[in-house]
Amino acid sequence: DSKNDPPAGCEDFTAQVIVLNHPGEIRSGYTPVLDCHTAHIACKFADITEKIDRRSGKTVEKEPKAVKSGDAAIVRLTPTKPLCVETFKDYAPLGRFAVRDMRQTVAVGVIKTVTKAAASGKGAKKK
Repeated sequence: DSKNDPPAGCEDFTAQVIVLNHPGEIRSGYTPVLDCHTAHIACKFADITEKIDRRSGKTVEKEPKAVKSGDAAIVRLTPTKPLCVETFKDYAPLGRFAVRDMRQTVAVGVIKTVTKAAASGKGAKKK
């Protein structure tokens, strides 16, 4: 409902990411293109919070240096341009994304939490 919950850009967001096929390893600072709904925007892996078990969701390692193919992790992503995303729990289609690099899908993920950007005065009506 756009009246009660208007769309807003985000500062950063935390997501559960499953690495599918990445030739090397993903570290903090990696900036691939994120495909979320219809947006294609580069997002930086600000930090990898924890590595988790793909099936149970239990924490395997706190603050790992890197994640490889087949790993699942909780990461904090920061978009390079304004990006409107929502949590998977609230709005499933806006909470899913694919991470693409080298013209192939490297990882997929769902958004757990979103830090909304402070509303800028662009949408405000002038008197």
